[in-house]
Amino acid sequence: MTGSSDNAATGSVFEVIVSRSSTKKFADTPLGRNQIEALLTAAVRAPDHGLLAPWRFTILEGNSRRILGDAMSAALLEKMPDADAEARQREASKAFRSPVLIVVSALPQSHPKVPAVEQLVAVGAAIQNLWIAAHSMGLGAAWKTGSHAYSSTVKRALSLMEDEQILGFVHVGVPLSKAVVRPADLSGKVRWLQDLRQ
Repeated sequence: MTGSSDNAATGSVFEVIVSRSSTKKFADTPLGRNQIEALLTAAVRAPDHGLLAPWRFTILEGNSRRILGDAMSAALLEKMPDADAEARQREASKAFRSPVLIVVSALPQSHPKVPAVEQLVAVGAAIQNLWIAAHSMGLGAAWKTGSHAYSSTVKRALSLMEDEQILGFVHVGVPLSKAVVRPADLSGKVRWLQDLRQ
């Protein structure tokens, strides 16, 4: 650190990270395109071995959320042909949990030095960046997956490529209630190695 301003900035980022939690309920307040683009700008600053930019973002807001809702309902019916109208409607309503839904997907490339798993991790880091940026802007977020992330019906409805992989349905908006911030428990999860060779 070179000065007090650096310390303050680092402290602020630290507090944003450790105070993050999932939003359980969102207000209906729409977000401006500039806010969404700011979140995406933060997302694509994630570490990216090989500079392959394997992330893709599909933005759903307003009536366009119905595209995903209808696909979720159809995917449920494929999996459970006996699902009644109430169950299908409940499934479709998941797309409307927040005013903005960002479907984050990965499109890994064949690369001699960057295996697909590293590209998937990069997209996961992009989602984390997006979430932390949202929190810093006073917004809430919730990262969902479930069976619909692996549904070909959902992928087709969103016009995703065949080899594109959904890593998250990221809900964003003004938070009304959030989950309790869980303790940062490191017990049993950290190894401190020592070189005892003489």
